[in-house]
Amino acid sequence: MLNDLLNNIPQIPISEGVSNAVSWITDTFSFIFNPIRSGFGDFMSWFASLLYSVPAIIIILLVAVLAYFLSGKKWGLTVFTFLGLLLIYNQGLWEELMFTFTLVLLASTLSVIIGVPFGILMSKSNTAEAIMKPILDFMQTMPAFVYLIPAVAFFGIGMVPGVFASLIFATPPTVRLTNLGIRQVPTEMVEASDAFGSTPQQKLFKVELPMAKVTIMAGINQTVMLALSMVVIASMIGAPGLGREVLSALQRAQVGPGFTAGIGIVILAIIIDRFTQTANMKKSE
Repeated sequence: MLNDLLNNIPQIPISEGVSNAVSWITDTFSFIFNPIRSGFGDFMSWFASLLYSVPAIIIILLVAVLAYFLSGKKWGLTVFTFLGLLLIYNQGLWEELMFTFTLVLLASTLSVIIGVPFGILMSKSNTAEAIMKPILDFMQTMPAFVYLIPAVAFFGIGMVPGVFASLIFATPPTVRLTNLGIRQVPTEMVEASDAFGSTPQQKLFKVELPMAKVTIMAGINQTVMLALSMVVIASMIGAPGLGREVLSALQRAQVGPGFTAGIGIVILAIIIDRFTQTANMKKSE
């Protein structure tokens, strides 16, 4: 009886509605998507090629020196960075590393550029926070593979849709923690700023953002890690890099090459994570 009742309820055309909406957006805004796909795609290829044209030993030494100073002249991170990058080069994955780094760098940069202003907006308006929280929940709980569908519809295949999918997946932590950091600024500090006649801009840039920077940097660190976690998924739509090596090895059941490329991703993740964490700790001291 109950099953009959359920079966008689008309099916809600969610799938058709989403397909029609994506088709409409693709057709209507093709004048925006096409230039982005060609222009941004060319820029990313140029940037990755530029990095690859620099002798690998120079990049390895520069990053190792940077690790030495960022870590407070300690040798642990420096030695790991030097040997880790040397291992990736030794395994013939240097070009793939440059493409992966380009994808992560651009996706993370765009996520921060978009995420921080939205986080500030959420911290200043309870209405904006109430509207954006469910959207951020949706963005973080939706399986990352699903983001590949609109990315391909809007931008075709290659690095650009990979950056677009990574952008959607990686932006929420920056938004959430920027909002949280500003809301956690002590009320006394805000009141003191108001008492001295600060304008809203002065209060934001000279009091709230500096006091919230540790929390904001923690969000940026999470954003970078999430962007890096997308490299294998983005390779499914043609994004080059270490992720494509992992995917290719998986499709051919080649354990060795897949493990080697995976090690490269892990080394890059550890280096980026330690760099951002160390920079944040130094600023917070």
